[in-house]
Amino acid sequence: MTAKSDPFVIPILSAANFVIGMGAFVVIGLLDPLAGDLSMTTSQAGWVMTTYALSYAVLSPILVSATGTFGRRRVIAAGLAVFTFAQIVMAFAPDAAWVFIARIMAAGGAGIVTPVGAAVAAGISAPENRAKALSTVFVGLTLAQVFGVPVGSFIAYTFGWRVAFAIVVLLALPCLWLIWTRVPKGLSFQPVTFADLKQTLRNGPIMLAVLFTASFLSAVWVVYTYLAPLLTQIMGWGRDGITLALLVFGVGAVIGNILGGILADRIGPIRTLALLASTQIFWLGLYSYLPFPEWLLLMFVFLQSVCGWSFMAGQQARLVALAPHSAPVVLSLNAAAIYIGAALGSAIGGFVIDSAGLDYLGWTASALAVLALVHILVSARVSGDFKT
Repeated sequence: MTAKSDPFVIPILSAANFVIGMGAFVVIGLLDPLAGDLSMTTSQAGWVMTTYALSYAVLSPILVSATGTFGRRRVIAAGLAVFTFAQIVMAFAPDAAWVFIARIMAAGGAGIVTPVGAAVAAGISAPENRAKALSTVFVGLTLAQVFGVPVGSFIAYTFGWRVAFAIVVLLALPCLWLIWTRVPKGLSFQPVTFADLKQTLRNGPIMLAVLFTASFLSAVWVVYTYLAPLLTQIMGWGRDGITLALLVFGVGAVIGNILGGILADRIGPIRTLALLASTQIFWLGLYSYLPFPEWLLLMFVFLQSVCGWSFMAGQQARLVALAPHSAPVVLSLNAAAIYIGAALGSAIGGFVIDSAGLDYLGWTASALAVLALVHILVSARVSGDFKT
């Protein structure tokens, strides 16, 4: 059996990414029960997501580079095994300290599985099918937001937040077995080395372009991290309302991923990214005007998610165009920037809650979206790609 002849390898990698996404983001839907059980404030519970995001951003490029000479199957399996063990620790964590330890471990494992899995998908696919293979692998992360996070939230509010992480473990075990038995031995591709990372990190215009991902998503995550407390404490929603809102957000993310690629092809990456940053200034600010009628809130949660998750296709297209010869390194750093943005947004949101209250999250996120708009315009000027 070879990787090219086995049609199940890429779907298996996508399933692994679904597990990674659910384990990483299910925290969004269960902050309140977790905080209550572990005697944490809402902002302290938000650091459960912030810690994961920061750890992923730091550990992923380092671990991917450090394991570049090992067989890809072993690396992916080891990463998923570490991630799975971290979910077990989460499920049985006796206090907050163990929760944070588990999240750091989980981030390290996930930071190997996702980028190395993408490299495998690209390496075993014919050039004309490479984009399709990559989109298939990453659709697991998107589906985790659509189904995994809302279902995990429902389980957490019904049976307890620890059960949600136990479910992640049960989903991870068959994926681990499938990776070990179906991904062929001996796969090796051109690794990302520390020298490659060092060279890219020294390229000011490229790094300015990469970090737009962090500035854009930091605005989104100020609100997204604390969406469940917002809905609980201001809208008075419980389990069913929070689950529905997260499902609507996830559907918006899927549609946004699709529409973002179409928009970038038609008007170019720079115009797309500037337009989307502008829309977030408006949509995110609305969260400071809650409560709304339920139907209206769900509508703008959907629209904000569509606009918020439409940016990735244009951003990746721009980065590849700016650095075609170091695309793997740049895209790896872009993945890390996703989690830098999540960490910043979560941390800023927690500070705002402690100092001013939940009502100020929307205005803060809107202000960060203004900075993201300035960022992309300055980056385009520095890189000289205004016309794209």
